Amino acid sequence: MTTQIISMKKIILLFVIIFGISISAEAQSKFGLGIIAGEPTGISAKMKLTDESFVDGAVGWSFAKYSSVHIHADYLINVKKFATEVPFYVGIGGRIKIKNNDKKEDTRVAVRVPVGLAYEPSTVPIYVFFEVVPMLDVSPATELNWNAAIGIRYYFN
Repeated sequence: MTTQIISMKKIILLFVIIFGISISAEAQSKFGLGIIAGEPTGISAKMKLTDESFVDGAVGWSFAKYSSVHIHADYLINVKKFATEVPFYVGIGGRIKIKNNDKKEDTRVAVRVPVGLAYEPSTVPIYVFFEVVPMLDVSPATELNWNAAIGIRYYFN
């Protein structure tokens, strides 16, 4: 019985968090939420700070070496637009891969440098992107790595 009450409390808390995020998302005119596939694969979000700068992040699963839960956040800047709807961007950020006990691997922390190309149609509130991300693992050991992914986000107005 106690376990059922704890589980119900967790479910209610999860719904409250999701509801709060959705209200915050709708209050923001430039908040996008969607999916990312590749390395990692999961849920992706992006918030516009200015016309040319953004913060984005993802929570997902990494299937590459040291596979585990992957969480990253980046600060991005559009550096060139090939057309009104096709920006080229670069940025800097961080990534953490949570310890994978099944494989006895440690938590890994890295500095990310995403480079990407996007498509932002002016008639539909979506954002499609492709990015390649060189990374430097700084913990538990120094190692060069990289990610690549495609994704799509829906922008809430």
